[in-house]
Amino acid sequence: MKSRLRCVLVWLVLIAASPAFAAQWGPIEVAGREIWPGDSQRFPYGGETSFEAAFLDAPVFVARGRREGPALCITAGIHGDELNGTEIARRAFSWSDPEALSGTVIAFPMVNAAGVRTGSRYMADRRDLNREFPGRLMGSVSAIVAHTLFTEIKNHCHYLIDLHTGSFARANHPQIRVNEDDSKALELARHFGVGIIILGNGPRGSIRREASDAGIPSIIYEAGEPARFDLDQIAAGVRGIESVMAYLNMVEGPAELQVPDSRIYTDTQWVRVPVGAGGFFFPSVKLGDTVEPDQVIGTIIDPLTDRHTVIRASEEGEIIGLAAAQIVLSGYALVHLGVSHR
Repeated sequence: MKSRLRCVLVWLVLIAASPAFAAQWGPIEVAGREIWPGDSQRFPYGGETSFEAAFLDAPVFVARGRREGPALCITAGIHGDELNGTEIARRAFSWSDPEALSGTVIAFPMVNAAGVRTGSRYMADRRDLNREFPGRLMGSVSAIVAHTLFTEIKNHCHYLIDLHTGSFARANHPQIRVNEDDSKALELARHFGVGIIILGNGPRGSIRREASDAGIPSIIYEAGEPARFDLDQIAAGVRGIESVMAYLNMVEGPAELQVPDSRIYTDTQWVRVPVGAGGFFFPSVKLGDTVEPDQVIGTIIDPLTDRHTVIRASEEGEIIGLAAAQIVLSGYALVHLGVSHR
């Protein structure tokens, strides 16, 4: 009797592990690769051998859970110099166990792969990839990359998290950007849990804006500065993705998810270099500070004349973006203030 029972149990285990059993949930095909439930793969979504193919040949990571669930897509490295997101995507995927996963995680950790390798924000054709979506096949290299990626996103993604940092020697306080009219995306933003949410549709051609318009709830995580890894912001980003996955019931989480309170900003303002006041900028505040109207937030010194230009806050707000000490010219964005929240 025990021998017969043991045989039955072995048979059930083999059946559960077989492709036929998995077909109840089924495989997924991404960039021409078939990934079965319980499987995890990493591969390039280009693959063509040609001179230009090197600019199109970026990696894609796919983990197909044993159990049915939503597909969460993670994009990073759209701007090649924004490194935090590439490591967040890598860690979040590496820690996704398909045996314990309900649904699918699809990560594009270095969308602008050539830019990541060379430290360039832009694509090889000098275009900003995050203004090229949804892209087109009969276009520039940037348009082709955008089309290739966006096709996979439309075909497979139920939710999207796009990962970024500040740009041009500016750092961003950890924040989530989301379309205020998308209640599902707003819940993703809240459950990401970084405490600051900025409402806005985003610019045309950005992956978040175009995915949202295509009906895919999408958010951006912005944290840190370009061209370097910030381990604290990376860890916060991974925790945020895990929290979103728990909220979507893709992984086990606490019985009652503790969602931190968020300051939801409905308006932000930039403080810029006054016309003719270029020079050496030295900030006197830091990310996360709250400032009052007319408070000094930095000084610009003209190195040829020693003229000092005091930079003041335009209104009360929280510093959510800040330029590093550097050379600046007229109109350069120095400080990003969150000014109205609910």
